[in-house]
Amino acid sequence: MFYYLEGTVANIEPQLAVIDVGGAGFACGVTSNTARHLEPGKKTKLYTYCKMRDDAFDIYGFYDMSEKRCFELLIGVTGVGARAALSILSSCTPESLALAVIIDDERAITAAPGVGKKLAQRVLLELKDKVSREAAAMKSSGYAPVAYGDTEQGVKLKDAAAGLSVLGYGTGEISAALRGVDAQALTVEEIIKQVLKNSLR
Repeated sequence: MFYYLEGTVANIEPQLAVIDVGGAGFACGVTSNTARHLEPGKKTKLYTYCKMRDDAFDIYGFYDMSEKRCFELLIGVTGVGARAALSILSSCTPESLALAVIIDDERAITAAPGVGKKLAQRVLLELKDKVSREAAAMKSSGYAPVAYGDTEQGVKLKDAAAGLSVLGYGTGEISAALRGVDAQALTVEEIIKQVLKNSLR
């Protein structure tokens, strides 16, 4: 399987980019967020998720690892296929998806074309349940989570930590990434975005 593809952007279409790697054109399913970073004729690097079927070998490409992680989490939700996952990630950035799960924002998910209310509710339920299971597993193993406190800044950091957990990051790397973050003037979404940009990619 490919971990990433690096080459020249040959063509861009809705939810599709063709990357020329040494004269071979690889068709990659992409989100509109990834597509915005691509320009025909320019070099690029896409992190990939590959899916083999009896009659096809599909490649999905992502501009950064946080978006790829989100895609993998979404296709793990019951009833969410690759097309729906690309649609959701075309409407939501990784940080806004994480925030939607934290605050049960169903409308952020249904804003994606082709995603109805029932599927949105399932995404919110299963991703939130995943975070709860991981927290319970950590607790039973004796891991003591970071206490962020009840101040406004502490609440923001706690919510940001929950959001990063939704995106598939472990408790240890979240704690390290949030250490030293000044949450005073940032929203929860901005904290998540800053951490993804600076530390976890």
